Amino acid sequence: MSGDEGETLELDASRFQVASVDGEDNGDSYLSPTTHSSGVYETRYQKSLRHYLTREALPKESHYRNLNSIVDGSAARPTLDDLHHATFREQARRGEVDTEAAKGPLKGKVIKFGWLEGVYMRCLLNIWGVMLFLRLTWVVGQAGLLEALAIIITANIVTTLTAVSMSAVATNGSIKAGGVYYMISRSLGPEFGGSIGLMFTVANSIAAAVYIIGFCDSLKDLLHFYFGVKIVDGAVNDTRIIGVITLVGVLALAIVGMDWVTRVQMGLLFLLIGSQIDFVVGVFMGPQSDQAKAEGFTGLSSETLNSNLYSDYRKDDGIEYSFFGVFGVFFPAVTGIVAGANLSGDLKDPGSAIPKGTLLAIFTTLITYIIYPIMIAAVVVRDASGKLQGEILNSTEQPLLNETNLLGCTPDEDYEDACQFGLQNSAQAMELISAWGPLIYMGCFAATLSSAIASLVGAPRVLQALAKDKLYPGIYGFSKGYGANNDPVRGYLLVFVISFACIMLGDLNAVSTLLSNFFLAAYSLINFSCFHASFIKSPGWRPAFKYYNQWMSLIGGLLCLVTMFLIDWVTALVTFVVTVTLYLYVSYRQPDVNWGSSTQAQTYVSALKTTLDLNTIEEHVKNFRPQMLVLSGSPGVRPPLLDFAQSITKNISLLICGHVIKGPQTQRVRNALTRRAYNWLEKHKIRAFYSVVEGNTLEEGSRNLFQLAGLGKLRPNIVLLGYKANWAKCDKQELKAYFGTLHEAFDMYLGVAILRVPQGLDYSQIVEDDDGPGLANGIEEQPATNEGLKHDQSAGQLSQDGTGSEASSPPGSPQLEHVSKEPEGKDKPKRRTSLANLYHGPGGAELSKEVLNNITMFKRKQKRATIDVWWLYDDGGLTLLLPYILTTRSQWNGCKLRVFALANRKDELDMEQRSMANLLSKFRIDYSDVIVIPDVAKKAAESSRMEFDQLIQDFKAKSNEEIDKEDDGILISEAELLGQREKTNRHVRLRELLLENSKDASLVVMTLPMPRKGTVSAPLYMAWLETLTRDMPPFVLIRGNQTSVLTFYS
Repeated sequence: MSGDEGETLELDASRFQVASVDGEDNGDSYLSPTTHSSGVYETRYQKSLRHYLTREALPKESHYRNLNSIVDGSAARPTLDDLHHATFREQARRGEVDTEAAKGPLKGKVIKFGWLEGVYMRCLLNIWGVMLFLRLTWVVGQAGLLEALAIIITANIVTTLTAVSMSAVATNGSIKAGGVYYMISRSLGPEFGGSIGLMFTVANSIAAAVYIIGFCDSLKDLLHFYFGVKIVDGAVNDTRIIGVITLVGVLALAIVGMDWVTRVQMGLLFLLIGSQIDFVVGVFMGPQSDQAKAEGFTGLSSETLNSNLYSDYRKDDGIEYSFFGVFGVFFPAVTGIVAGANLSGDLKDPGSAIPKGTLLAIFTTLITYIIYPIMIAAVVVRDASGKLQGEILNSTEQPLLNETNLLGCTPDEDYEDACQFGLQNSAQAMELISAWGPLIYMGCFAATLSSAIASLVGAPRVLQALAKDKLYPGIYGFSKGYGANNDPVRGYLLVFVISFACIMLGDLNAVSTLLSNFFLAAYSLINFSCFHASFIKSPGWRPAFKYYNQWMSLIGGLLCLVTMFLIDWVTALVTFVVTVTLYLYVSYRQPDVNWGSSTQAQTYVSALKTTLDLNTIEEHVKNFRPQMLVLSGSPGVRPPLLDFAQSITKNISLLICGHVIKGPQTQRVRNALTRRAYNWLEKHKIRAFYSVVEGNTLEEGSRNLFQLAGLGKLRPNIVLLGYKANWAKCDKQELKAYFGTLHEAFDMYLGVAILRVPQGLDYSQIVEDDDGPGLANGIEEQPATNEGLKHDQSAGQLSQDGTGSEASSPPGSPQLEHVSKEPEGKDKPKRRTSLANLYHGPGGAELSKEVLNNITMFKRKQKRATIDVWWLYDDGGLTLLLPYILTTRSQWNGCKLRVFALANRKDELDMEQRSMANLLSKFRIDYSDVIVIPDVAKKAAESSRMEFDQLIQDFKAKSNEEIDKEDDGILISEAELLGQREKTNRHVRLRELLLENSKDASLVVMTLPMPRKGTVSAPLYMAWLETLTRDMPPFVLIRGNQTSVLTFYS
């Protein structure tokens, strides 16, 4: 755009500059160009852009930090209404602030770590664990050099794949405190995250004790071999004493703060590196004494290397080892890859630090784990007696000497002269090789203490994150943090107690394998979360770390599972049982969280795929299901209507609640209605959809519903609506709209069901909706004429059963004035189980037993009576199918079906009865009796005819000329009465038969009379229905769409 055509916004490094069309000052100061050399924006020009030139907000981070900004606006971003309808409310927005940005500075020094000291160093300390010093030599002795390298590489492949998956998950958005738990829960949902989080906390608490016991054992060996000292008994009591002192020291270190923890771990890392240097130097120095040679240390030797090249699997402690057995022993050595990730809340940039630090630590330790076995295999033989040559020559027993058995002994541990030294037999082989033995002990100390510190520091942070999410009861107290770094001191104390109890046991060998399986289960889920998020192709899956592959993540997850069973299949099963139990528990509690997990995305993908697949499946009568659209209005208005529909669909068939409101309404109103409806449905455990449409009349809105409700073949085939009890007193146009709704349903080839209960269906004046106040806050833009609406009505909500009529209000219930305000101090219960707790009156008042029984009549167990089915006309079998479905439900299974049918001729009564019984048998429908009515065409009694005439008295037209266009369809002409005389008599006669046969039934089901277009008017038709259903038990009128829904073919 040129300067002659319009204004130009020019953004440079120093200012906003707004140039006018002609380049002259027009007097508007906020549009005048400015020049300043400070390089700082003047706020008046920013304000002019935001408030004078446009209402649009510029993109900024705070808009996306608060997720509410995409729901109803945040501190700065205008809503769609603000932009589209010019309803900007600046003053209202000034009070809204970003909760994260609003947090004031914390007291004390905030410690945040980079990738080097926060992740890389901690992973090195955990991977270079005690296994490096005590078991690596044994692995080489058992598996040989070639298979040992294969074991090491395979184990590192598993951890590398896991680290790559973890890097992808960690870089897909901001990572907060909680480490592995946070990543899994936000990726796979609270069920998986909660189970792994709790297991991880317990596992790390026990692991801290295991590492401390390992430290105690190494210290006892040092004191024994070098100083000949013991504290009490040199056994379990010494372990307890040293362990408790060490645990208290580690706890004190953790409480002091992460800064000191890092310093201590840095010192331990240098000690660990120094011990490895001591080992490497010893390799090249060779044996410094004959005793060292006698214990199997030959120095660098090609013969020794050749002898250790291949495997020699033997028994050890009574266990026969193989490749996979040795693999299971070694694998825990490389499971420390999440040591840095567990401190995600203490990292400056977790998304960058976790991938970089973890992968570099794996690469560094892999090099050492490859080099060290080669050195070990070249300098130490598998078996040695530890005896000098002279001692063996003086011995009476002289076993054969050979190249790999330098000083003579029996390799088999079952013999008395079994070898005590060498790779296969001595855990102190690395100390033997080292230049200075005590430094190897120092390395063991560093490895065990660093791992213990990492466990004791990491577990409380995972527990703290788990407690904040309130997935398990009774742990929320551990969410509180202290100090600038939000240190979980309460979690430290809990882990201390658990570790203390374990140390008192003194020996946890049986538990160590279970710990490895707990860690592997977490690693498997990390891999699976990466695979799952990639596989479903969620748009929200955009990790900054690009070097991952979904199939490699899947392979990594499977390898973790396989490794669990290779280590110990029994503990693997225990891990599965614990994980599944915790998963089911969290699923049962249904925590109120929404983290955008990939399982949520999978639900959408699966639903979409299944719905599309359903379109390719041909419909068959055997697979017919009643898919119901209930014209319920707001669900809380007519609970019995929805309960009845729910008893038919029972979560295995489609159920949609339709709500017609007068328009136009804002989206805020529609959103509020939808939110309240789903809250009500969830609270009452009704699995249904809710659809709200706008229409000037019920007929128009229903037509829209019938056309739009559903998706693909998941569309309603039955419309259920409440009986309009006030049809004789309501506005005539309202009556016409109700009657027109029936025509619209039949025009759409939908089945129709009308429910009438003696007490009425509308309880809006009696029952208070818990979500009423929330709706009131949502409807802010209603016209003034809507001020008198009830709490459950939107602007112009339409009635279906005469909500404004006395006739539809439950008898015996006072017309209480509605109060939408919740009583102060009343907390909304999280879970309601009792029917009495589901409903309450205004202000929380308790409902009478009579009212409560009327509201919940279809939720309670029905008395042992009958369901009378008056199958008058063949509508495809829907009139028979729906009551049969009811008898399969727990509330109705005590009721028997009685089937009533009409006879064509009186002399064919027996044949008609046998024919109907035969048909029911072929349909495999159990019934208690079949009754054929022979005289339905008989003239009704005079009293019955007079009652009917009284119903239509106000709707009779004195002459055909009186019916003008405006009154067409809402007045009854003499011609219509004459033409429908036989039908009217039939319905009056049916009432007499109903009173005679079905007065005591639990439910009456009858074929709905067909409202033939252009033949019968609304008041005459409603008079027929009134005649049939008045003063009867719960009554359902059903008419199918004349398509078969029953078959007797297999």
